[in-house]
Amino acid sequence: MVTEKLIKSYQNLFDIDSNLDRLVKKIELLNYINPLNIESEKKHFFSSKFNYEPNFKYPKIRFNGYKLHRLFFSQRLERIKDEDIRNLYKDIIYEYSGLIECIETIGQGKKFYYNSLKSFGTPTERDIENAKFILRFDNSDFEEDLLPLYNVDDAIDYFEAFRTRYDFDFTIKKSTNIAAAAMVQNNTKTLLLRKNHKFSKNQLKVLANHEIGVHLVTTFNSINQPLKIFSNGFPNNVETQEGLAVYSEYKSGCLTITRLKELAYRVIATDSLAKGYNFSDTFHLLHNQYKVNRDKAFSITIRVHRGGGFTKDHLYLTGLKKVYRYAKDENDLDVLLTGKVTLEYKEVITKLQSLGLANTSKYYTDAYLNTDASEKNFDFILNSLK
Repeated sequence: MVTEKLIKSYQNLFDIDSNLDRLVKKIELLNYINPLNIESEKKHFFSSKFNYEPNFKYPKIRFNGYKLHRLFFSQRLERIKDEDIRNLYKDIIYEYSGLIECIETIGQGKKFYYNSLKSFGTPTERDIENAKFILRFDNSDFEEDLLPLYNVDDAIDYFEAFRTRYDFDFTIKKSTNIAAAAMVQNNTKTLLLRKNHKFSKNQLKVLANHEIGVHLVTTFNSINQPLKIFSNGFPNNVETQEGLAVYSEYKSGCLTITRLKELAYRVIATDSLAKGYNFSDTFHLLHNQYKVNRDKAFSITIRVHRGGGFTKDHLYLTGLKKVYRYAKDENDLDVLLTGKVTLEYKEVITKLQSLGLANTSKYYTDAYLNTDASEKNFDFILNSLK
């Protein structure tokens, strides 16, 4: 509980944090990056024998980007006396400014791609080597668990049962306008499921532990924080958050070679953007060269080509590598679940906690408590990543 005395002692910090919260509410990137006409363009692409460049439509922007930039950079950070906290907020303002530029240029080809590079980076040679290393392994997964037998209503029933593990309430909705099978909308506390997607038994377990077990856990932990930056996100929090989410899959025993390969294909697909591949080029790379089935190849391709070239997807594998090593060294995972935070800012988070400006996690990912999750094959792969 934050006392009035604490707020008074750090009034400038709370004022700036509140200002940023009001501004950032308008710029949740995932609300804008998902095309509105995925299904119709998918049909057109398949009927063209994979040689059509989809013409995706996107939601209209509901803010003035120039005005938002000006308001972000008008914050008087010099009023925050603590240097570490002041530097965190400076990094956060640059991060949010980059997201505005991303949203403003969605659908504008290279313009969006270069802004995406600034915010999310691109795979290094080492990342590509790691992806190709994973792709050398044979699938030894239980095939029946991977069969797409369940519709979206079956999935809702599964997630309704899973949600009882956690004492927080969220909404589950169907959507036709998301590129992923499922995603969390942080600001509305909603789990979105792709309406016409067919889920396998394993994918239901994966998504439950990934989306509910981490993304919603960090959403609800962030609400319990005195500072709103825990909800709105630290710089480069995607890598840590996705790393935690895939690590939850591993610890819950539902990570498969097939799933790891999917993350590897995302790295390969993201790298194809740097090589100048268009949509059909990336699709052919996955479908013809790597023998990925056409629906999965389309799904991975749209994830990286939406907006004009969205490079976020390579961070799942790098995030997993970092979180796996962090946990293996018996570091505290609780600090990384306190909100939409980043591993590299761990010391600042613990400092905020020591000052009473941040709380420990109210909710904890139950999969992390599983001590029997180690699987020699996966440990060998994850330990071998460079």
